[in-house]
Amino acid sequence: MKLQRPLVVLDLETTGTWIDKDRIIEVGMIRCLADGGRLSYEKRVNPGMPIPPEVVEVTGINNDDVRDAPYFRQIAGEVLEFLADADLAGFNIERFDLPLLTREFSDAGIKFDYSRRAVYDAQKIYHLHERRDLTAAYNFYCHKELEGAHSAIVDSEATLEVLAAQLNKYGRGAENLDALQGFDYKQRTDFYDTGRKFRWWNGELYMMFGKYARKEGLKTIAQKDRKYLEWILTQNFTDEIKDLVEGALEGHFPQPPTLPKTGHFEAPPVGPGYQNELF
Repeated sequence: MKLQRPLVVLDLETTGTWIDKDRIIEVGMIRCLADGGRLSYEKRVNPGMPIPPEVVEVTGINNDDVRDAPYFRQIAGEVLEFLADADLAGFNIERFDLPLLTREFSDAGIKFDYSRRAVYDAQKIYHLHERRDLTAAYNFYCHKELEGAHSAIVDSEATLEVLAAQLNKYGRGAENLDALQGFDYKQRTDFYDTGRKFRWWNGELYMMFGKYARKEGLKTIAQKDRKYLEWILTQNFTDEIKDLVEGALEGHFPQPPTLPKTGHFEAPPVGPGYQNELF
C-alpha cells in the first residue's frame, strides 16, 4: 500500500457509545510512513468514571486496569503530536472515533480539526461494496445463487434454507429450531422512547431536547425545575413522554433496561469543573 502522506490508523475503546458523554479508556494508533516505516502508540486512559460491566466484558478492560492510568487531558498533547498532519483511517471512524476524540480534545482545551485531512473509513467502504440482503445471506450460508429474488415465495423458501443453515452452523449440534432463540435479535438502543427524546446513560435518563439537552438527568431536573416538566405536559409530546414526566413529578422513575451481555458498546456532563474523577 503506497502512501503519498503519512497515515494514522486509530481505534478508541470507550465507556460507551454516547459521543457527548462517554470517555476514552484506551487509545491505539499506528502511524504509517510514506517510506514504509511504522510507529505505534498504545495507552490506557482513566475515564474518571466507572467502566460499565458490559464494556468490561467486550474490551477486557476493567476499573483496576485504568485506576493509575493518566486522564486523557494529561496525554492529549502527545496524542495530537502523534497524529500531527497525517491522514486518518479506522473502522467506523467517521461516525464514532473521530467525533468522540474531537470532543475529548475539546474538554482538554485543544482544538482538533480533521476536516482538511483525508479520512479512510473501512466500515463505510465495506458497507458500500458488500451486500447484506437476503441474496447475500443465501450465498453465504447456502453457497448458492438466489434465482428469482423478490418473489415472495422464492424469498420465503430461501429464508427457510438460510435458517436451516444457521441452525447447522450455530446450533451446536441441535436439530430443534429453538436453539436459535438464544440469539438476541433485538437491536440494542440506549433510548427510552421511540421518538428518542430521552436517552439512558449511566443508569439515568437524560433529555435530548430543550434547555437541558444532554446536560441534566431527569431526576435532577425534577428536583430543580419542576415547572419545566410541567410545561412539557402542556405541549405536543407523546403519551409515552407525558407518562414518564408525570411519574418523575411524583418521584417515580423507570429502571434502566437490562443490557445484553454481548455486542459492541457505544460520562456525566463533560467540561470544566466535572466532579467524577473516581480513580
